[in-house]
Amino acid sequence: MSNIFTPRAGNAPKGPSGGGFSGLLSLPLIAIAVGVIVVWMSYTPIDEGEVGVKLRWGQAVSTLHPGFNIVIPFMESVVILPTRTQKYTYEESLNTYSKDIQAADNKVSVTYSIDGTKAIKVYSQYGQDFLNTIITPIVNKRFKEVFGKYEAEKIVNERQKLGEEIEVSVRSNMPEGIIIGGVQIENIQFSKTYEEAREEAASAEAAVNKARQQLEQKKVDAERVVVQATADATARVTAAKADADAIRLKGDAEAAALQAKAAALRDNPGYVALTAAEKWDGKLPTTFVPGSAVPFVTLPRGGNP
Repeated sequence: MSNIFTPRAGNAPKGPSGGGFSGLLSLPLIAIAVGVIVVWMSYTPIDEGEVGVKLRWGQAVSTLHPGFNIVIPFMESVVILPTRTQKYTYEESLNTYSKDIQAADNKVSVTYSIDGTKAIKVYSQYGQDFLNTIITPIVNKRFKEVFGKYEAEKIVNERQKLGEEIEVSVRSNMPEGIIIGGVQIENIQFSKTYEEAREEAASAEAAVNKARQQLEQKKVDAERVVVQATADATARVTAAKADADAIRLKGDAEAAALQAKAAALRDNPGYVALTAAEKWDGKLPTTFVPGSAVPFVTLPRGGNP
C-alpha cells in the first residue's frame, strides 16, 4: 500500500502539453511574447516629412501624421507618402524633336512632394508609386509639347525660358494633391550632324563679324585720315590767310608812311635837307660827281659869296 502514493522513477505526472510541469510554465512566457509582438506591431512611427495613409482591409480610412500611431495588427496597415520635397532624375534621356525637326536627347529631373491633406486622394487614385503612374507621364507629354514649339537655335539661346515654360505646363496639368517643385533640364544633346552644322555656322558668323570689324576699322582709319588732312589744310589756309593779312597790313602801313612822307615833302620843302642834315656825320664826301653840288652848301645866286 505504501507504494501506491510513491511515484515510480520515470513516471512523474505530465501536463497537458506532454512536457510535464515545464510545459505548463512555458505557456505564460509564450503569451507574454505574443502580447509584446502584438503591441509592437500596433505602433507605427512616422517621420517628419512624411504622412501615412491607414488602410483597413485594404481601404484607405484616415491620414496619420508624424509621431507614433496605433494600428490594429493584421487588420490595418500604413502606407508612407513623402511631404518633404523629393528629387528624381530620369536615368534614360527624354528623346524629342524641335519645331524644325531636330532630334534631341534631354536629361531631365523633377522635384515633387505630396500635400498631406490630400494624401488619401492621391493614394486612392494613383497608388504609392504615383511618381511613375502620374508624374512621369505628365512630364514626358508636356515636355515634348513645349519643346516642339521652339526651333533648335532658339532652344540653345533661350534655354532658361524653355525650362520655365515646361515647368509651368507640367505644374498646371498635375492633379490635385501632387506638388511639383520644379522641372530641370540637366542637359540638351542634339544630333552630331546638327552640332557640327552649328559649329560651322558659328565659325562663319565669327569670320563675318571679324571682316565687318576690319571694315569698320578701315572706315575709322579713313575718316581719321580725312579729318587729319582737313585739319592740315585748314591750318595751311589759316596760315596763308594770316601771312596774306600780314603782307596786306604791312603794305598798307608802308603806303600810309609813303603818303605821310609825300605830304610832308609837299608841305615842307626843306624837310629833305633837314633829314639829311640830321643824318650827316660832319664829313664831306671824298669824291664828287662832276657837276654835283656840295651837300648842305647853298651857293648864292650871281656867283658872289
